[in-house]
Amino acid sequence: MDHPPAVILAGGKATRMGGGDKPLMIWRGRMLVDWVREALEPQVSRIALNANGDPARFDRLGLPVLADDLPDCGPLSGVLTAMTWASAAGASHVLVVAGDTVTLPPDLVARLSPGPAYAASQIDGEWRAHPTVGLWPTSLADGLRSYLISGERRVMGWARSIGAAEVRFDGAVIRNINTPDDLAR
Repeated sequence: MDHPPAVILAGGKATRMGGGDKPLMIWRGRMLVDWVREALEPQVSRIALNANGDPARFDRLGLPVLADDLPDCGPLSGVLTAMTWASAAGASHVLVVAGDTVTLPPDLVARLSPGPAYAASQIDGEWRAHPTVGLWPTSLADGLRSYLISGERRVMGWARSIGAAEVRFDGAVIRNINTPDDLAR
């Protein structure tokens, strides 16, 4: 597969962090989104952000900011928005990554291909799924829209319903920053 476009999900409420735009928070001297972007750039053709509200708060990043197609539907709305954006640009797939995922493997796209697939990593000796790190065919957009309109919001529920593959990555990869303590480590 050629390098697909990617969308960084930047619209979460960051409740465990006390609110705010988590991707703009600082970890090890850099914004979280910078870590994500650096890992993605060699693997994708272009990058956009998915976030609602005033897009000007992301101006310094120089990336397109895409508002949700279906607001108030959680991260799956961001996945749908990513699919719609990528499809309009003629892409058959889109990589979607949560904006707080500071460590991503350099072979993420290659290993998730051909999709649909999402990542999993081993944390404290057990495998944990990361369905907000996935490669999704844009042809799934209509089905995802119907899933969301029906009231469903669970990312793993949707991933399972379409038969997405779980791709396991060994080592210290796919680390999310979820709490102020995580920012301190």
